[in-house]
Amino acid sequence: MIERSHPIRILPLFTFFLSLMSAFSLSTAKPAPQTGTWKNPLISQRADPWVLREEGAYLFTATVPEYDRIELRRADALSGLGAAAPVVIWRKHASGPASHHIWAPELHHIDGKWYVYFAAGRADSIWAIRIYVLECTGADPLAGPWVERGQLDTGIDSFALDATTFTHKGSRYLAWAQHDPKIGGNTNVYLARMDTPWSITGPKAMLSKPDFKWETAGFRVNEGPAVLIRKGRVFLTYSASATDANYCMGMLTADENADLLNPESWKKSPVPVLSTSESAKVFGPGHNSFTTLPDGSDVLVYHARDYRDIVGDPLQNHDRHTRASIIRWRDDGTPEFGYGP
Repeated sequence: MIERSHPIRILPLFTFFLSLMSAFSLSTAKPAPQTGTWKNPLISQRADPWVLREEGAYLFTATVPEYDRIELRRADALSGLGAAAPVVIWRKHASGPASHHIWAPELHHIDGKWYVYFAAGRADSIWAIRIYVLECTGADPLAGPWVERGQLDTGIDSFALDATTFTHKGSRYLAWAQHDPKIGGNTNVYLARMDTPWSITGPKAMLSKPDFKWETAGFRVNEGPAVLIRKGRVFLTYSASATDANYCMGMLTADENADLLNPESWKKSPVPVLSTSESAKVFGPGHNSFTTLPDGSDVLVYHARDYRDIVGDPLQNHDRHTRASIIRWRDDGTPEFGYGP
């Protein structure tokens, strides 16, 4: 009980109540949403980045400059992935399948097991790129053991790469890029249902082929699909054109209740959703993945160079660095992709 003679009576009653309300508000206010606390580039010389947030930790894999192995690394925060020690879980074969051009690995946790999807060629035919699958039944994917599930048969024996998988309304899907000899060009984006983590079933659909000028600069390419399901829609991003400063991101959008295997369900953006920015010093952004922050914010992870001019073959240039950017959501429910936190 406060005596009337307590010094607090020198404060006007109204001011006293305001002070109490302010203190109560500060003590019960929710923490401010977490924002980007990392610096770009997030990880140097790692192209085709894939980040999976699992049980509060971030797991990372990407194409290494030597194109000869698959690495995983783990960190408690997205900002810690650059300093995290990489662990090699698999190396290319000396000959035969999966002995050259080890590209674009992705790590997925499916029904209690770990899977890595990656693309690889052959030492005796380096552009015979196909999709392969690794499996780990252990609890820790960095510890293994990993076994080979072999080539994932897409139904067309041609250049194929950049497989990703996702679930939607009870079905698991595989999206990937592949060359169709009947169409020409380089690669298109396809989708099919999966019956096991290493096989597809039923019809496959070609969702996108290079049509626009920004998809055909240097090469006619649609590749690197990644899926984000939000706000009643399914967003499928992909990368287009040659892997120099022309490289950029496109996007397909479908209603979440649509038949995803019907190409008519998807609407293609007529312009890139992320492309080279001189002012941001981001050149050739693409081959992205998606993750989240602990506060639920969506994050775009992608690779890019910090300069335009490349000497020689872009594929032999190691300066495609992993970057990350928080996704902003427009009032119409579509994502806005930026260049940094």
